Amino acid sequence: MATAGKVIKCKAAVAWEAGKPLSIEEVEVAPPQAMEVRVKILYTALCHTDVYFWEAKTPVFPRIFGHEAGGIIESVGEGVTDVAPGDHVLPVFTGECKECPHCKSAESNMCDLLRINTDRGVMIGDGKSRFSINGKPIYHFVGTSTFSEYTVMHVGCVAKINPEAPLDKVCVLSCGISTGLGASINVAKPPKGSTVAIFGLGAVGLAAAEGARIAGASRIIGIDLNPSRFEEARKFGCTEFVNPKDHNKPVQQVLAEMTNGGVDRSVECTGNINAMIQAFECVHDGWGVAVLVGVPHKDAEFKTHPMNFLNERTLKGTFFGNYKPRTDLPNVVELYMKKELEVEKFITHSVPFAEINKAFDLMAKGEGIRCIIRMEN
Repeated sequence: MATAGKVIKCKAAVAWEAGKPLSIEEVEVAPPQAMEVRVKILYTALCHTDVYFWEAKTPVFPRIFGHEAGGIIESVGEGVTDVAPGDHVLPVFTGECKECPHCKSAESNMCDLLRINTDRGVMIGDGKSRFSINGKPIYHFVGTSTFSEYTVMHVGCVAKINPEAPLDKVCVLSCGISTGLGASINVAKPPKGSTVAIFGLGAVGLAAAEGARIAGASRIIGIDLNPSRFEEARKFGCTEFVNPKDHNKPVQQVLAEMTNGGVDRSVECTGNINAMIQAFECVHDGWGVAVLVGVPHKDAEFKTHPMNFLNERTLKGTFFGNYKPRTDLPNVVELYMKKELEVEKFITHSVPFAEINKAFDLMAKGEGIRCIIRMEN
């Protein structure tokens, strides 16, 4: 390609400081180095994690956020053999080097080399940024930085997918939707006909409900403090709803009464420590499994009576739905292509790149599920 090996000038949405609107700037994007690829981003979505770190949970600025996206490989660095220019890919915030003990284990997707690192603003290879403005570095975010027309990533953080899959739809599978879906399908594994409780009905919780629906659960109970989410959640398989504020007893007790002793499976998608404890304590003794997905406050502590474990309840954690990004994401895209998984219903808004701050406003107001940002128009 004409641009391979050269610096590309393109537009990117730069966060100059915490919590301030992003600014569309012309940036220079260096060519990929060894084991890196440069990707032309066509569609990117806004995920809550971008907002969380944009609001100053990190000292690394100026920065290009964004990690839920779809694009096409523009050029590859030395040593890259898995993908080639023209391949359609989903960038992923956590990678798969295929060499470390985690990657070689059938049970883990927590790569030693490429696991998510929110504080690192540079590439692993040489500790430098590939973005700059007037010679000054602009930092990366979780190895992806998709709020840019071109970005450079480690090859282990891109999943090559079916080129027939519409990138404006499947881009949402590169983070939140896969996280919730996999938490149900890969980790909770609800048996057919079982009862599943989903705590938190944001994008990840709705994806967990969708996973429970695909697995064949017969009752899917959504738990959320915001009743305006209940109607939407029906589209994702939720059959019943509980608003903890409507009850003067603990929600785990409410659920136990509704389900003759407890639900078969629960999936917690809020990050609230109380919801995590409730999700564990609401599962049935003897066989109940609770799965924690949400990221808790750093000082949070999980407290429950040990008898809850001795009575044969299981508590599990999951990271990115236990999907190995390069190995498994292409198969999740195929679920969509076979019409077994619907992603359109997660996409409620779409804005051109120039209006990226609108996506932040929508999320701040709690409107919609996912907003797609179109890079080209």
